[in-house]
Amino acid sequence: MLIDFTKILVKLLICCMKGVTLEVNNYISEVIAMNTQELRNAFQTVFGAEADHTFFSPGRINLIGEHTDYNGGHVFPAAITLGTYGAARKREDKLLRFFSANFEDKGIIEVPLENLHFEEEHNWTNYPKGVLHFLQEAGHTIDVGMDVYVYGNIPNGSGLSSSASLEMLTGVIAETIYGLKVDRVELVKIGKQTENHFIGVNSGIMDQFAIGMGADQRAIYLDTNTLEYDLVPLDLKDNVVVIMNTNKRRELIDSKYNERRAECETAVSELQAKLDIQTLGELDVWDFDTYSYLIKDENRIKRARHAVLENQRTLQARKALEEGDLEAFGRFMNASHVSLEHDYEVTGLELDTLVHTAWEQEGVLGARMTGAGFGGCAIALVNKDKVQAFEEAVGKRYEEVVGYAPSFYIAEVAGGSRVLD
Repeated sequence: MLIDFTKILVKLLICCMKGVTLEVNNYISEVIAMNTQELRNAFQTVFGAEADHTFFSPGRINLIGEHTDYNGGHVFPAAITLGTYGAARKREDKLLRFFSANFEDKGIIEVPLENLHFEEEHNWTNYPKGVLHFLQEAGHTIDVGMDVYVYGNIPNGSGLSSSASLEMLTGVIAETIYGLKVDRVELVKIGKQTENHFIGVNSGIMDQFAIGMGADQRAIYLDTNTLEYDLVPLDLKDNVVVIMNTNKRRELIDSKYNERRAECETAVSELQAKLDIQTLGELDVWDFDTYSYLIKDENRIKRARHAVLENQRTLQARKALEEGDLEAFGRFMNASHVSLEHDYEVTGLELDTLVHTAWEQEGVLGARMTGAGFGGCAIALVNKDKVQAFEEAVGKRYEEVVGYAPSFYIAEVAGGSRVLD
């Protein structure tokens, strides 16, 4: 018997408005478990035909290693069960038709296959258009259109990588519908190309890599310079990762994300007067300390210092996790947030209120913002028996300071982008 999807979503939204408890996560899990048939039914309703296949692409959290991916450093993300669902059917003509249940008011957006360039009025479909464009540019044959239905339960603008999730979803859809032979790392790079050169956000490769390469109950320790990676078991013992959503939407293009990247690149060029480096990730703490006098601006010194120290923190945090020293891991999380708050300056009132309040709660090993910043989400490593009290205390304080409620989710670690059926 099918579950009434609408009722579940209504309950989810009510919980979100109330400030959310673990019950929210239970509803999300229920939606995920039942979604394949719901997807097929929804596709049939919208397009009047049966889908060829259904798909899922996760979101991601980053345990530590923030703003290091475009600085040649290490990151430590994990794919999560919140994500983007898709259903698709191959067409015989050259028309692409897209529909998102998250943007129902936009209706079906039609795009001729020969018109794969950015257009403001095409809204969210610019992400899949970009992926298809770069797949074609890489020599893959996409010669007919398709119908695509999308539904995501990643909150928009939350910093959990809804855009990268959609990019990787599109790649897996194209791979399946058109019978393409695409190496997964190539698909990850195409997702990054889309973000950088089609959408215009100078992000690194972490989001697409975590989402495309994710594995159940594993975090990904990734060297963004070489793309060498290890899947590290995520054994948190009696603790869980709680996602704390500020419910303040953040836009990468409208934020100072691109400005931060430019500041780091300028700092590298200044350091190159004495050092043979291409990225800040090549430096250890003492190298940076010794040559920081070459950087001519106070803000650039702070940005570069964050990038260097955050990379070193990530190396040490992986070691702590593998040794089962979760208290040390939590301290590295705390130090990461301090650096993001004071050196990289990408946090703000909402994220700082969540994290600073989290630090004061019993059963919390560590907390930090995750993602680009300027809103979005933070994460906390919390004893599972203390989660309800944690959510109540942090939620109450946040509402007092900010004026509206945050949302909380348990971060369940998931596999990467894939075909469902």
